[in-house]
Amino acid sequence: MEKEILKRHLRDLFQKTSFAKERTENSLPVLVYQHKSLIRRRLGNVNMVLQENKATNLALAVSHIDGLLIRRGETFSVWKQIGRTTERKGYKEGLTIAKGQPSQGIGGGLCQLSNLIHWMVLHSDLTITEHHHHDGLDLFPDFGRQIPFGTGTSISYNYIDYRVKNDTTNTYQLRLWVDDEYLCGELRAEESLPHTFHIHAENEFFSREGGVVYRNGQVYRDTIDRKTGHTIDSQLIRTNHAKVMYDCPPSTIIRESE
Repeated sequence: MEKEILKRHLRDLFQKTSFAKERTENSLPVLVYQHKSLIRRRLGNVNMVLQENKATNLALAVSHIDGLLIRRGETFSVWKQIGRTTERKGYKEGLTIAKGQPSQGIGGGLCQLSNLIHWMVLHSDLTITEHHHHDGLDLFPDFGRQIPFGTGTSISYNYIDYRVKNDTTNTYQLRLWVDDEYLCGELRAEESLPHTFHIHAENEFFSREGGVVYRNGQVYRDTIDRKTGHTIDSQLIRTNHAKVMYDCPPSTIIRESE
């Protein structure tokens, strides 16, 4: 792990990427998209203490990102903003994923933050330059799911990152905060966008293949002209075939493979 961390530091040094750094307390005028996600969720039989600790970790992490401006040609990096999560900085043990199984570690739970940022970015014309999925695993049964399965992210300091580049002439801004229940976010901009975006799932179903249950489906991103309301493009952004790691409820309809 330390070797991979060092390799990422060296790669960033030699590539000379222009990372977004400037933050401001003043919000940019245009609200591009906003979203919030419940912090304390029941995830199978995961200890709820880890969810309480996650609330602390999220509050610490967002304080390093809130107000960040992403100007033309700049790249936003989760880890460049947050830095290494350590006990000395106040981070606690939270839920992590290790080798496809739930685990725990200092600073755990920050995938929820990268998930929220990714979901907002999908509703903009920012360019995603680094994005890692959870390796085709459906780890927990749905609990109040608001967004399509398969639109999450995986991060681990610092070599598994989430990065976005601004290839537009617009300036973007991330506003992030936590309240008693939710992680909240806004993606804002200096100028209005000519398009809106709609992300939706299609052809979702569970299948049993060789005695193993999989979650299937496609996720599409539609580009909609703001003036006419017409869909001018529809792009397949994710095909899911994820191994289900929990016992499906009896009501779940599972297609049997031939």
